[in-house]
Amino acid sequence: MTTAIRINRKSSRPTRRDRLIGEYEHDTCKTRGKLPEPTACRECGAVFRKGRWQWVKKPKCAHETLCPACHRIHDHYPGGYLTLRGPFQQEHRDEIVHLIENVEAREKAGHPLRRIILVNQQDDNVLITTTAMELARSIGDAVHRAYKGELCYQYTDEANILRVVWER
Repeated sequence: MTTAIRINRKSSRPTRRDRLIGEYEHDTCKTRGKLPEPTACRECGAVFRKGRWQWVKKPKCAHETLCPACHRIHDHYPGGYLTLRGPFQQEHRDEIVHLIENVEAREKAGHPLRRIILVNQQDDNVLITTTAMELARSIGDAVHRAYKGELCYQYTDEANILRVVWER
């Protein structure tokens, strides 16, 4: 690759003409173009209106498609993973699950694309998969605020996935 450097006449500093080209963000669940408005999800009933997905009454003339959250659920392709570890979570499982459900309800009310896909018991751990990184982080933060313990975030740039581990 050749780099073009030009001397600016107003200063003696060279001006670079090459540029970094950003990588293409690969997300199979993201829509390629703008959806026609209004568009409704045939699974959950969310409506794409004014440039975003909302919980509003479905218009009669709405186009139908799958929203990105339902697409992730059908493809089993989570955007966030939350793992709860340790003997404390086993003893207080019902309380923690109730807290998780409340956080999901609050997040989902304002953001229809933030949902829990699956709550899975694995040996002594609980694995929660979510449709969005933000929901996994919100749930992890809420559990950490309520019960303390250790909270660890691990972002993967390649796949836009967040892994959160809480342990006590």
